Amino acid sequence: MSAPTLVQGIELGANDYTILGVVAVVAVVALIVGFVLRREVLAADAGTPKMQEIGRAVQEGATAYLNRQFRTLLIFVIVVFVLLFALPAEDLGERIGRSIFFLIGAVFSATIGGLGMRLATAANIRVASASTQEGGREKATRIAFRTGGVVGMFTVGLGLLGATIVVMAYAGQAPKVLEGFGFGAALLAMFMRVGGGIFTKAADVGADLVGKVEQGIPEDDPRNAATIADNVGDNVGDCAGMAADLFESYAVTLVAALILGTAAFGLQGLLFPLIVPAIGVITAIIGVYITRTREGESSLTTINRSFYISAGISAVLSAVAAFLYLPNSFADLTNPSDADVVDAMAGSNPQVIAIVAVLIGIVLAAAILWLTGYYTGTEDKPVQDVGKSSLTGAATVILSGISVGFESAVYTALVISAAVFGAFTLATGSITVALFAVALAGTGLLTTVGVIVAMDTFGPVADNAQGIAEMSGDVEGAGVDILTELDAVGNTTKAITKGIAIATAVLAATALFGSYRDAITQALVEAQETAVNAGTAFAFEVFAPNTLVGVIIGAAVVFMFSGLAINAVTRAAGAIVFEVRRQFRENPGIMEGTVRPEYGRVVDICTRDSLRELATPGLLAIFAPIAVGFGLGVGPLAGYLAGAIASGTLMAVFLANSGGAWDNAKKLVEDGNHGGKGSPAHEATVIGDTVGDPFKDTAGPSINPLLKVMNLVSVLIAPAIVYFSVGDGASTPLRLAIALVATAIIVAAVVVSKRRSTSIADTPADAPVS
Repeated sequence: MSAPTLVQGIELGANDYTILGVVAVVAVVALIVGFVLRREVLAADAGTPKMQEIGRAVQEGATAYLNRQFRTLLIFVIVVFVLLFALPAEDLGERIGRSIFFLIGAVFSATIGGLGMRLATAANIRVASASTQEGGREKATRIAFRTGGVVGMFTVGLGLLGATIVVMAYAGQAPKVLEGFGFGAALLAMFMRVGGGIFTKAADVGADLVGKVEQGIPEDDPRNAATIADNVGDNVGDCAGMAADLFESYAVTLVAALILGTAAFGLQGLLFPLIVPAIGVITAIIGVYITRTREGESSLTTINRSFYISAGISAVLSAVAAFLYLPNSFADLTNPSDADVVDAMAGSNPQVIAIVAVLIGIVLAAAILWLTGYYTGTEDKPVQDVGKSSLTGAATVILSGISVGFESAVYTALVISAAVFGAFTLATGSITVALFAVALAGTGLLTTVGVIVAMDTFGPVADNAQGIAEMSGDVEGAGVDILTELDAVGNTTKAITKGIAIATAVLAATALFGSYRDAITQALVEAQETAVNAGTAFAFEVFAPNTLVGVIIGAAVVFMFSGLAINAVTRAAGAIVFEVRRQFRENPGIMEGTVRPEYGRVVDICTRDSLRELATPGLLAIFAPIAVGFGLGVGPLAGYLAGAIASGTLMAVFLANSGGAWDNAKKLVEDGNHGGKGSPAHEATVIGDTVGDPFKDTAGPSINPLLKVMNLVSVLIAPAIVYFSVGDGASTPLRLAIALVATAIIVAAVVVSKRRSTSIADTPADAPVS
């Protein structure tokens, strides 16, 4: 097989294709293991007829929502495909490949999200049933975790396979084509995260406010019309949305590593970032299969042990791979596209840099797991303090939860910053190699993604299992205790995976920031200009006023995005509150248990509102970098990205951990502490949990794909900005016109969004349902 003609001068030999072939086989093995695990989950007992009836209702609602969401997103995908094809590229082949793999990335992201949702809706009744059997705790834990294992295997399998195919087909041009692959994955993930998050939290908030607070009935009481929608939401938000989110983290981190790797390590830098995640596939399989609960051991301890064992194996195998594949001198690297690397790094060892960088990523994942678990787990002081604050009312619960969020955001940001700085300082002689080290830290963290996805999916499956058990009334005694424990563990694992997803987003965004710099440099060289003589629009200095303006705008966009997402939940939840109240008011038999609530109507309202609301945050993410870049220049756009990464890191952790602390504080009270269920303390924690729902499951997680979408958009448009700013294509009127159009789109989207009611009281009780 002969390599194509390459712009960067990197050609693949027979040995290189053999390595890529092995990586592709490992990716296929992950998919096969995913199918095996899926069959094992589906072979478990499906529960009582009543459980199956409730499960079918949840599955039908989730499937209907995802199908409508994908039809809606198809419009965005087509438009972006056309725009992406119009952007400049080295040649027609690269342009076509970038656009086609944008579609493939989007399809893979949607596929993984849909798979996660569909299997979770089948697994939840099996977990509920397993809790009633002998050895129920171990069986229920295993089914829930292996359900997540299926999604994890498909995440790493499709992500690695897609990237490997691109490298095999395009070799040195692969990083440019992979920009499209990563962008497709990130764009779909962001929309699924936002839409699914709005759906699930609108239903959850509405169900809690009317059911728990006003009517005094349990969370998953079948008399509450919002219960089915709440369970549907867990699947479309936490399963489909988070699975797509972690897949795009996987894809985008690979994109950044390959872009920087070809510049820093040449051919070896193109292949080594694929070898490390391939090792992660093997360790993920081990991690899923060794997850077995021991006698007297909590499920969280079991899951954490599996994570640490798989991470340790990844560290050892990655170090061995670096010694076997990479040379011990930069002079022995093959064709680094940055010609200054060899001279700048003389005397340094690529093997050591790669090993330490990968280890930093793995250690970062372990540190985030511990830190997030501490701030959101029921066994630790922060959540216990939030629970105690419920004795003095809802206000103190909210204040203490906010305090936990702020404090945890600081420590998490410092840990992530230490990892980034540690990786960066591995190569002080070359900023290109230093940025590649940051990207390699990201690939190190990727070795744990298979287990991370399993941990995340465990949460909503356990939550749904408890809900189905309560609604069916077929689980009693020890089974109830088992499902209650698994639900609390699931809250912690979801919070942990959100923390790790945030860390992945920061590493990927930082690496993409370096890719953005590389894209600007190349474009300026092609235009025969330099950043010095091209004008202030190309100044990257932090102390430059225009760059500082970009920093402020970037931070502001994160706040605007978060506000839009939370406000969307507020509006949608308002409609749910009025609908559930209406049904209780007009059908007294519902409370008596003689009339079945109209579950489908609430599902329809959530679907309508979530799909209507997801457009504005999505348009903001895509067009804000375009407006800043074409309007102010690539220097301010660099500042914009820096501001977004900094504020996004803190905001995402704050929102996720505040919400997680409020949720588990409620669990503490419901377990009998501080007065137990029905007490004033319980009502206070329910209100806190209600505030935290859109924090931790809508706005917070949506920031992860937001950062990567904005970085990828910036990388993609950088050559066009340079082209219209300097050289033969310079046209200030056209450049400013593009910026104004982008700004107008953002303003119009926000205005339309704000015109919708932000007050629950303004929502008519008989709001039409489409």
